[in-house]
Amino acid sequence: MTDDQADKGTVGYLLEMGALKRGKRSGWWIAGVKDPETIAEHSFRTAIIGAVLAMMEGADPAKVALLCTFHDTQETRVGDIPWIGRRYLEAATNEKVTADQVSKAHPAVAEGIKGVVHEYENGDSLEVLVAHDADKLECMLQGMEYLEQGYRNAQEWVDTTRAKLKTPSALALAEAAQGMSSAEWKHIYLS
Repeated sequence: MTDDQADKGTVGYLLEMGALKRGKRSGWWIAGVKDPETIAEHSFRTAIIGAVLAMMEGADPAKVALLCTFHDTQETRVGDIPWIGRRYLEAATNEKVTADQVSKAHPAVAEGIKGVVHEYENGDSLEVLVAHDADKLECMLQGMEYLEQGYRNAQEWVDTTRAKLKTPSALALAEAAQGMSSAEWKHIYLS
């Protein structure tokens, strides 16, 4: 592969990641949410939450944010398959999808991204645990926001994702979030 081909392959990957800004999180449709957030919006807040949780847990915030950033990038190819749909499908692993996505990218980029995804999917480090909790806590917070908008069926998402949290910091933040409105942040700083 020439440098020019690798550069084009890398840009192709970056352009593909732009599709995450348009792809909706389809699981929320089951809860009746008509216009759910995009995969990119979810991944952005997941990365922020991951960095915050890492700081609280004594993990590496940059590594956790990186793991969170790439955790759903495969959904450009396979979509956001809700948990109920996974019962009927045999989708390729996230590692296989990622390998295909970066197959034409610069070798260092391909190996780096494959490594991040492999670690998120298979690792057992504190950083991986925190990254998984960040994903769940983001879903819980999003569910709470949808509840505010009148989507009562989002309560199940709030409850089930909260029940899966493992780190003390994620559990503490989930507890603190209960009863808060999505606009309450401004009152905390104005008082």
